[in-house]
Amino acid sequence: MAGLLPLIPSVVVTNLHRRFTGVSATVKALVPHQRRQLDLAVWDWGSLELGGELGLLKLLCWGWSAPRIGRWRIWHARRDNELLVGLLLRSLLRQPWRVVFTSAAPKPPAWWLRQLLRRCDAVIATSPRSAEFLERCDAVIFHGVDCQQFQPPADRQEALAEVGLAGQKVIASFGRIRPSKGSDLVVEALIELLPHHPGWVGVISGLCQSRDQSFLDELIQRICVAGLADRIRFVGDLDPIAIRRWYQRASICVAASRREGFGLTPLEAMASGCVPVTSEVGAWPWIIRPEFGIIVKTGEVAPLIGALRELIEDGQRLDLMAAQARHQAVLIHAIDHEVKMLKDLYQRLSL
Repeated sequence: MAGLLPLIPSVVVTNLHRRFTGVSATVKALVPHQRRQLDLAVWDWGSLELGGELGLLKLLCWGWSAPRIGRWRIWHARRDNELLVGLLLRSLLRQPWRVVFTSAAPKPPAWWLRQLLRRCDAVIATSPRSAEFLERCDAVIFHGVDCQQFQPPADRQEALAEVGLAGQKVIASFGRIRPSKGSDLVVEALIELLPHHPGWVGVISGLCQSRDQSFLDELIQRICVAGLADRIRFVGDLDPIAIRRWYQRASICVAASRREGFGLTPLEAMASGCVPVTSEVGAWPWIIRPEFGIIVKTGEVAPLIGALRELIEDGQRLDLMAAQARHQAVLIHAIDHEVKMLKDLYQRLSL
């Protein structure tokens, strides 16, 4: 049996969802960094292309073999179906697993998930806000940002020239196009501000699902009526390389969500040398500080307009905040900090 041990690594991370979601993005960002320090495999239904995947057949064939280190392997789930599989392998099939669940939800778990969480070996919250809704929380571990992938541009004007925006400055928003993300608040603020600031444009990037198409159509109509169709762009659902380049073109990143689990875009903006302006949801109140960002009241456009106007009209302050944003991202919020905290938790559980 010893020769078969490599078939089941010490840590298994799951992504049992066909669509690319925020959870999928978390797994895709974390796993390459975790693999530098951990023996780790992924059970992936979402085509994340991380390599080293395994599946149910291998788990059923070799899951009873002894772990290479310690008494237990780690099963790390972030969705209820993933959690259920881990609990079945551990409690029904008696395989040597310790089951870990990460919750980012800004609301109490449903009855079914609550029953599953009571049977976990450890529950992680991604912020103090999400921890408040859990019956138990063994650790609060903030998401981190890859500060190598997300970096300030070598030349922002060169990046802007690539898309015909040389000499302009960009206010950007990243994420799904839907009411919960506050896309309408961003558009309304841009419609108010841009006519008075000719050197600025707005860019909104993200997927719009079919159920939200009428919402997007209404936003586009409002932009056209305001005569700003050439200054507020919807650039669509972009690949990761293109998204990172838009962060480098932006001077300000707006995250105006009405509801958010964690919300990674302000951290990506900070790492890119871009000043974040956020609402009060998600983990943002624990991340954003006045030295490098602004938090405004959730769901209200007037405070958002005021915050953006302050930044637009004070270029020196904006530059200082951008430099500080990058510094804070590297110092406090780099993804390596998240990896270390997870590794420490795994090691305690596996003994």
